[in-house]
Amino acid sequence: MASDSVVSGCDEGSMMVMIPPQWEEAANSISSSAHPPISLICGPKNSGKSTFSRHLLNTLLQRYETVAYLDTDVGQPEFSPPGCLSLHLIHDTLSDMMNPHIKTPERCFFFGDISSKGDPTAYLNYIFSLYDYFLEEYHQSEYDSPGKSLFPLIINTPGWVKGTGFDVLVEMLRHIAPTYVVQIRISVESKNLPTGAFWLDEHDKAANLIEIHSAQRDFRDRSILMQKDARRLRDHRLFNYFKQCFPSDLNIETNRELARALASLPPYEVSMSRIKVIHLHCEVQRSEIFHSLNATIVGLAVSSSGITRTQCHSPWCVGLGIVRGVDLKKDLVYVITPVPFCNLKKVDVLLQGFIEVPTAFLQVRGCVSPYMSTNVLHKLVGKES
Repeated sequence: MASDSVVSGCDEGSMMVMIPPQWEEAANSISSSAHPPISLICGPKNSGKSTFSRHLLNTLLQRYETVAYLDTDVGQPEFSPPGCLSLHLIHDTLSDMMNPHIKTPERCFFFGDISSKGDPTAYLNYIFSLYDYFLEEYHQSEYDSPGKSLFPLIINTPGWVKGTGFDVLVEMLRHIAPTYVVQIRISVESKNLPTGAFWLDEHDKAANLIEIHSAQRDFRDRSILMQKDARRLRDHRLFNYFKQCFPSDLNIETNRELARALASLPPYEVSMSRIKVIHLHCEVQRSEIFHSLNATIVGLAVSSSGITRTQCHSPWCVGLGIVRGVDLKKDLVYVITPVPFCNLKKVDVLLQGFIEVPTAFLQVRGCVSPYMSTNVLHKLVGKES
């Protein structure tokens, strides 16, 4: 690492990250743009896209009060739990450059899987809808909305850059047409994206393309390690998300502690008759729809007119929940979630995908299983108790 690298993320208790001069120069170049930039970060897995995105975010926040961030990596999102595509408005710099940060999104879709492979069309439509929402609300020109503050946007992308993953990235680039495209390249050339503006036709307007190299030199060894740790990292994101069910001063540091806390937490009661269940990536027999929800993670959504999976009329997701139990006789579904009740009472759609409850959350010794209809808090979604 060069001796004049920039040290970033030096808060007490957080690890230091050495930002290479090349990265610093790229971030400064984007930040000095005459107009609020729209920057898309791309590159293969484990190349440092998330770290660069965090550094760029902190750099932009030195100039702008708010920076928008579009999370498009459903497997390893920056500010959301796995399975979500979300738009965030960030106001404060990140002191910890090594770890993701759970934040409440401005808008969110629940895709319900850790990869776009199963339904790339729906995946792209969700991203396009989030981006179009950003343009309409936060990036209109001064001629359209005089006096309105315009926000820069960072778009972090998945590391799947071959085959269908490459095609998806090209479609994303063409729809968004970012001001800057930052491509991170690694030492294993066969894993990299093509050089140059590979997404443009020869007659299209050239983009501001910045190519930088990964800061990680031992990529081969690190790639194997990261593949092994992918599930653990997703579980850690879910741990941090559902930890929000409890006051911040409650000391919950381990999976066992969280599992016991969830087991004792009174869930919300949701009437089956007032909700719609949508299975995102599979078909379920009508008679088994509610049984299939038990002990699963679901997206809690608010319907819009004409709910479909492949158009922009899909329901906005307000958060995730764990279905703790289903009581067909009482017509009730029991849900554990950190979503505030003021938002939860609007929920009328449960979205089920392939995001699994971490095994550690299911194993609670010495207390009642958290996935039985006991210790229920009588609070109906949609009605104040």
